[in-house]
Amino acid sequence: MSGTAANPGNGQYADVNGIKLYYETHGAGRPLVLLHGGLGSGEMFGPVLPALAERHRVILVDLQGHGRTADIDRPIDVRLMADDIAALIGHLGLDRPDVVGYSLGGGVALQVAIRHPERVRRLVPISAAIARRAMYPDILAQQEQMGAAAAAFLEDTPMYALYQRVAPRPEDFPRLLDKIGAAMAADFDLTEQVRGLRMPTLVVAADADMAPPSHFVEVFGLLDGGRRDGGWGGEGRPKGGHALALLPGLTHYDICVSPLLATVVLDFLAKD
Repeated sequence: MSGTAANPGNGQYADVNGIKLYYETHGAGRPLVLLHGGLGSGEMFGPVLPALAERHRVILVDLQGHGRTADIDRPIDVRLMADDIAALIGHLGLDRPDVVGYSLGGGVALQVAIRHPERVRRLVPISAAIARRAMYPDILAQQEQMGAAAAAFLEDTPMYALYQRVAPRPEDFPRLLDKIGAAMAADFDLTEQVRGLRMPTLVVAADADMAPPSHFVEVFGLLDGGRRDGGWGGEGRPKGGHALALLPGLTHYDICVSPLLATVVLDFLAKD
């Protein structure tokens, strides 16, 4: 799932919220903060980044301990990373950017919207379950095996190769696995927080994701979706402008590089 960012040479660091956060800026237009998945970096979006950057000023961030952002002495926690992103938005002087996140980044995007709603214009969480119990049992079992001991088994993966190539301290990989494992083991349920979201939100998932399609339909239901016929003029759609996209023929592992993802995200963000 690794790609090459359009112009990694434009990367910068921002000292925000106690962390030195790496980010790149691509394109021009309405700002879009783009957040990658676990054990990846902004480079994961390489195949779809050019399409997004044609219409938006894309701020491509490497989250704590990932890519070119060094780890710091705190857990991997989507709430803390959301505070990093909110601080970066303020640091860059962005006026309510759209926030789009995939997998771990989707969890961070949700928390930015929950904790800092005034910072977000439109929200797109991709392949981000809102409750741990929603994921398939075999996925939960795999997550329970995540930790430093798994480092040797990951050495032939693109994720390990990316980390070794760009991380400020490549030797931190086992430590990152321990932190990711601890984060995955923690129970969570954002049902009530998602029900309270007020910014227009596009819930996106693959039709063969880590959680069943029914879970993402339930998330849409929390946003008043799927409760009535939409009507000829769309008058029956959710009042908050929320939407749902279940993308066909994709999985959790390739949705972030699909042209179909770029198409649905751009269409949603183009709305007033």
